[in-house]
Amino acid sequence: MTDQAILPRRVPDGAALAKRPRRSPWVEHSILPGFGVSMGITLAYLGAIVVLPLVALAIRPWELGPVGVWHALVAPRVAAALKLSFGLSALAALLNAPLGILLAWTLIRYEFPGRRILDALVDLPFALPTAVAGIALTALYAPTGLLGALAAKVGIKTAYSPLGIFIALVFIGLPFVVRSLQPVLQELDHEVEEAATTLGAGSIQRAVLVILPTLAPSLISGVSLAFARAVGEYGSVVFIAGNLPGKTEIAPLLIVIKLEQYDYAGAAAIGLAMVAISFGSLILINLGQLFLARRGRA
Repeated sequence: MTDQAILPRRVPDGAALAKRPRRSPWVEHSILPGFGVSMGITLAYLGAIVVLPLVALAIRPWELGPVGVWHALVAPRVAAALKLSFGLSALAALLNAPLGILLAWTLIRYEFPGRRILDALVDLPFALPTAVAGIALTALYAPTGLLGALAAKVGIKTAYSPLGIFIALVFIGLPFVVRSLQPVLQELDHEVEEAATTLGAGSIQRAVLVILPTLAPSLISGVSLAFARAVGEYGSVVFIAGNLPGKTEIAPLLIVIKLEQYDYAGAAAIGLAMVAISFGSLILINLGQLFLARRGRA
């Protein structure tokens, strides 16, 4: 029998227990100090940068009254701009999904001359000023441009049309998908694919049943980032759009026009509608990620 078994345990009295600091039930214990200061700075930063601007945006439109806000949002010009912005942004993000998978797979799995240059070019939409990107795309896809002239010969109008807006949104959203997928592809174990091949799985079966489920969470994240960037894009779209009211006029441009007309409440109403639709889309995307995560743990 050891000494610890012989000696009686010391039970702390009530005074000692009272002196111990009580932990909040929602704070996880950590040996690192400074939780209060860190949380205070975080909340102050989020409040000043995120919460207060959104609160101001939510309050300003109601100067028009509920009826005025409703009429401002259901106006044909505003409805067409919102439909164009969100519709083309969703289509561009969906197209970036297979393009991003293909490009990320090529950059990670293959060695070829110029791979590093191609990998660096993926980040070009990040570094390129949006106005410069818009001018470059317009010069390329205009009826007198290199690709625009080729498309015009077969009767396709690229610049100054919804197709031109779609091309610009694909251009600025593709890097988000590629950069979200590359780390996952780098960590993907080749032995899993080899095991699937040993069990008789073909190339399509390996891609659908082995690789895509692993890439799905990152793919959804990349697509959601591309969609969010496309919805609010202005500089690279305004030059190639043509800006025809009801046809090629995007919602961010309409907000700028409202501001130039000193219609601040109307501009805030459009912005509030964009925030509400984007927030709803974000909830759906997060629910999809949660479903995939639970399915992966099952």
